[in-house]
Parts: sequence; structure tokens; C-alpha cells
Amino acid sequence: MQSKERNKNVILLVDDDSAFRQTLTKRLKKRGFEILEAEEGSEALATLAEHAPQLVVMDVKMPGMDGLTTLGAIKKDHPEKEVILLTGQASTEDGVAGIKAGAFDYLAKPVAFEHLLGKIRQAFEKIERIHEQAQEAAFRTKMEKRMALAERLAALGTLAAGVAHEINNPLAIINESTGWVKQRMERRSDLPEEWRKTLELALSKIETSVERAGRITHQLLSLARRSPTEIREFDLAELAAEVGELVGKTCKEARVSVAVDQKSPKTRIWSDPNRLRQVLLNLVVNAIQASRTGGRVIVTLDNLNNEMLFAVKDQGEGIPKENLEKIFEPFFSTRTPGQGSGLGLSVSKGILEELGGRLEVESRLGQGSTFTVTLPRRPAMASEPEDLGRMALDSQKKIKKLNSGENPF
Repeated sequence: MQSKERNKNVILLVDDDSAFRQTLTKRLKKRGFEILEAEEGSEALATLAEHAPQLVVMDVKMPGMDGLTTLGAIKKDHPEKEVILLTGQASTEDGVAGIKAGAFDYLAKPVAFEHLLGKIRQAFEKIERIHEQAQEAAFRTKMEKRMALAERLAALGTLAAGVAHEINNPLAIINESTGWVKQRMERRSDLPEEWRKTLELALSKIETSVERAGRITHQLLSLARRSPTEIREFDLAELAAEVGELVGKTCKEARVSVAVDQKSPKTRIWSDPNRLRQVLLNLVVNAIQASRTGGRVIVTLDNLNNEMLFAVKDQGEGIPKENLEKIFEPFFSTRTPGQGSGLGLSVSKGILEELGGRLEVESRLGQGSTFTVTLPRRPAMASEPEDLGRMALDSQKKIKKLNSGENPF
């Protein structure tokens, strides 16, 4: 069990001698430490679970659960804690056994206060050093993931231009040829009805596939190449109503209803309506497709002072916990092949980040999912060249510090 939070200057003092505890507590408090007290091992474990101090100073010989047994329990449930043992009537062997069991150090009673104080400070220094190393490791992992994604997107950008040219042209020819075959069929009155139905079905499949392939290449370009941002004032509620009209046919086919819950009359915002329309449309269509027949999609609009909220809730099966962090990755999709490209959420998240907003998701299996868009009412565009330059320079400085062994924080 891990501690709920780090208490940097809190010490748990465990000793059955109340006079010794009181004296030591008084002196340590004068040195700036906060002291928690316990008389024996089981009380110490309960205090650790509730208050989460990082350091324990504990006597070895105590009634009930002794120091070495308590140390074993601490290291099992709280491996990040440091323990200094105090040996009185116990032999030196107990102190050595404590070190082997994971204690930071041991001191013999009567304890020289300045010696104990030095050990306490060393223990806290070790705790802080381990915490900084964990921070560095987490930061390095995060940066490596970001750089890997940046490399993938850069490669995708190069690929997308070629894909758009090499695939869209053949698609246009296929589409034109399909139309020509349809016209020829209409002029032929002597075709057997069975042949006609078979040909119509085949042509319909061709048209559907062409449309899907065209949609995928369009999303690839949206992911890899930014269109110019046009910021202006508009009403988000009107945009939501427009999106509702656009998905009318999809709702009818899926037998799913869409309802708008406008929490505030103040829904005007400065942003790019065209790019937001793309995001909101994608989220609502996804919610419709995730819903069961007869289900309902709720679109909530709310005013949060300097931010606007747009939430889309469905009544579908929900998203497994292990997939929640993956759904925004390019090409990740849990749909049946042919029903989604896996680019919609990735493109939407990128658009919102450029507009100074964010996209978050909450989901419970069997209860559905809620995608929440939060946007500033007047965005400070983080995509300006000078801001991007500062962000890149800051990341480079942190990486250099990491590589040289320095703390980047």
C-alpha cells in the first residue's frame, strides 16, 4: 500500500517509554519537525496508514509487536518509508538484523541527540533523492513518448501528401467509372432483373468503399497538415444545434436520439467555428455509433466563467480502462474493421490543443462514456511560433539536464 501523500518533515516516533517520547518530541519540534507518536507496533502501522509520514524512528524492544516485526510489516506495505531503529536492552545483533531487513540505520540507547538528528537528516535526504530520481524517470518516460509520437506524426505528414495524391486520383476515376456503369445500366431495358439487382449491389459497395477511402485520406491530411485558424466570435449553442441537424440522418438510421442540455444562456465564445464543428460532429457521431438502439445522446453546454464546456454523453457499453489512454492515439480503434479509421479522436484532440482547449473522457463499462471539451472563451493561441519555440527550448533544456545527471525540476 502506497502513501497517499509525501510529508517531508513528519516523523513517527515509536517507543513504549512515554517520558523518552515526550523529551525527544519536544527537542525535534524545536528543529522544525512534526512528530507523531505511537507506543507499540500495531499502533504505529495504523498511524502510518492514516498520516503517511516518510520516516519512522522506532525502539526495537516494545510490548506486543516488537520493532523488528513492525519493521517487516512497514517494508512490506510501505517500502518507500525509511526506519531508524533504537536499541536499548537489545543486542547489537538486533540492529544488524534490522539493517538486513531494510532499516536505514540503528543507534544504541542512550541516544546522543545530535547523532540522531544527523541520521534523521540523512534519511530525509535519501527520501528526497529517491523522489527526485522517480520524477526524473517519469519525466524521461513522458518525453520519450512525446518524441516517439512526434516522430510518428512527422513521418505521417510526409506520407499523407503522397497518399492524398496517389490514392485520391484513382478513387476519382473509380467513382466516375461507377457512375458511367450506372448510366449504361439505366439505358439497358433488356437486362434480367436478377442481373440488375446484383450489379446495383456491387456498384453500391464500390461507392461505399470509395467514400470510406476518401474519408480516411481526408483525415490523414487533417492529422498531418494544419489548416489556417480563423478566430472569431460565435455562439456555441448555435453550432451545437447545427451539429444536431447534421447528424439527423445518422440518428434516424441508428434509432438514437440526441438532446441538448444548455445549462447557461451565455454561450458566446471566441474560437474557430469551422474546426470546432469538425470536432463536435466527430464526438456526436461517435456517441451515436456507440449507443444501443433506442438510446439517447446528451449534449451538455455550460459556462465556467472563463471557459466553455461541451460534453457528449452516450449510453453505450463504455470503454475498458486499459483502452482509455490509447483512444487518442492515431489509428487506434476498437470498432469492427471497416467502421472506423482510428483517426477521429486523435485529430480532434490536436485541433483542441491548438485552440487552447482540452479533450477528456470518463467511462464506465455498461454505463457509457462522456467526452468533455473545455475551451477558453478567449484563447491565447499556444500554437504561435514564438510560444512553440519557447516550449521546444524548455524541453531541450530539461533533456540536457537529465542527460548530465541534473534535476530538471
